[in-house]
Amino acid sequence: MADNDDRRKYSSLVVDGMDKAAARAMLHAVGFTDQDFEKPQVGIASTWSNLTPCNMHINDLADAAAMGADESGGKAVTFNTITVSDGISMGSPGMRYSLVSREVIADSIETVVGAEGFDGFVAIGGCDKNMPGCAMAIARLNRPAVFVYGGTIQPGKERRDVVSVFEAVGQRAANKISDIELKEIEATAIPGPGSCGGMYTANTMASAIEAMGLSLPNSSAQEAVSENKRTDSYRAGEAVMNLLERGIKPSDILSREAFENAITVSIALEGSTNAVLHLLAIAHAARILLSIDDFTRIGKRVPVLADMRPAGQYAMSELIEIGGIEPLMKTLLAEGLLHGDCMTVTGKTLAENLADVDPYPASQKIIRPLSDPIKKDSHLVILRGNLAPNGAVAKITGHEGLTFRGTARCFHGEEAAMTAILDGTVQKGDVVVVRYEGPRGGPGMREMLSPTSAINGRDLSADVALITDGRFSGGSHGFVIGHVTPEAFDGGPIALIEDGDQITIDAEAATMSLHIDDATMAARRSAWKQPAPYADRGILAKYARLVSSASDGAVTDGI
Repeated sequence: MADNDDRRKYSSLVVDGMDKAAARAMLHAVGFTDQDFEKPQVGIASTWSNLTPCNMHINDLADAAAMGADESGGKAVTFNTITVSDGISMGSPGMRYSLVSREVIADSIETVVGAEGFDGFVAIGGCDKNMPGCAMAIARLNRPAVFVYGGTIQPGKERRDVVSVFEAVGQRAANKISDIELKEIEATAIPGPGSCGGMYTANTMASAIEAMGLSLPNSSAQEAVSENKRTDSYRAGEAVMNLLERGIKPSDILSREAFENAITVSIALEGSTNAVLHLLAIAHAARILLSIDDFTRIGKRVPVLADMRPAGQYAMSELIEIGGIEPLMKTLLAEGLLHGDCMTVTGKTLAENLADVDPYPASQKIIRPLSDPIKKDSHLVILRGNLAPNGAVAKITGHEGLTFRGTARCFHGEEAAMTAILDGTVQKGDVVVVRYEGPRGGPGMREMLSPTSAINGRDLSADVALITDGRFSGGSHGFVIGHVTPEAFDGGPIALIEDGDQITIDAEAATMSLHIDDATMAARRSAWKQPAPYADRGILAKYARLVSSASDGAVTDGI
């Protein structure tokens, strides 16, 4: 067990000794007592904001986490970082800031914890980029820390969620519903606090982070408005103090095997393609070698078991009712698909955490048995070929089929594609190409939930594919391929496609092919000119200069 000085490794440098009297004076003003200076300081990173339902309740959870740390012998200090709402900014220029916010969140937590000398911290996230941003900061700082998921939203009327609204826009464009019906769906889909309710990016990343060992058992499967979530937050404060006592750091938890566990659970849950991008980024922060090819390797042996939205039927609140993800993880562990000896923030191994977990009720239909999977291997398919020599990420659930051949219809940016989908320009047999939306070219790699939802709303999801160097919301489904690298702004092959070209996407062969000869490709490449950047100053310009390829996690602190 670490001694008291070890528990105060960082805060002692800030508040101990005669020469730190000024620091203590400042802290007296914010409520420190003389006794508090002798305690380990625990930062509570709150992503509270009133701009999105995902985060509107986070400060209540931060208060609970602070109480847990204080009552366990620490001194909690709460601070805020930013959030932006993907659901609000989706389909607008503001969505360029979404992935950028992941870096800002990680940078700001690192900055505050490092500057203030916190000995450990709790990080609480709700909206999509909060979670990987918090986990990246935990990995970078390597101080005892616990992640708390803000929790999922309760279903809206008729089990609606935010994706119901996006798809209703396509239905209205196809005259399948009226203006009044669209308004009614809009007004009843989001009933209160919490993250979007399917196995979209927020719930995917919460589940992956729990599987990785950075959050307490079952943290991923609790409703935002619940006593369970408040208790989870309180226990996180307690848990950081336990980690400090035992000297357990994130580097003791974030092994390569832990990331393999996160990938396995993301696949079994039919999670978002964003898991690829974010797990690569967290691994980079943890100095763990992870590549897109690891998703292919693991995906060959891990089946899709969860019948969850967007491709399936059920919402996260319904998975919570049958026990969350712990029974699933216990099943995967029993089959040798998880590494049970990985350390977690409980101070126990994953196998020890799961030892007393009960199986799912026999009557449940959300999680399939291993003998009857939805898909025998991963839905997250890494494609290569002459259109994506450095890789692309497809979400192939089996509902769409495994191959698609169609005619290219090209668009510079999401807005042009969205207009063409809604006005009927996009027809059956088209491969919609949305380019110059990559990490550098967007910049910020916007999510294409609006176009994919419009395609689904027009009942074209079986007959139209969409490829992009941008990315997809966890709410997207259909024959969609994102993260195409090299991106168009860097002169990747996606920039060289022309209307009328034939494209084949083959999930079984894991290839994406543009059917033109090498000479034609070379001629187009020599004629191509890089467009002017979207921004020449400010955070978007800075991000575009620093960001790596999507196949490397789109990180901004070097590869």
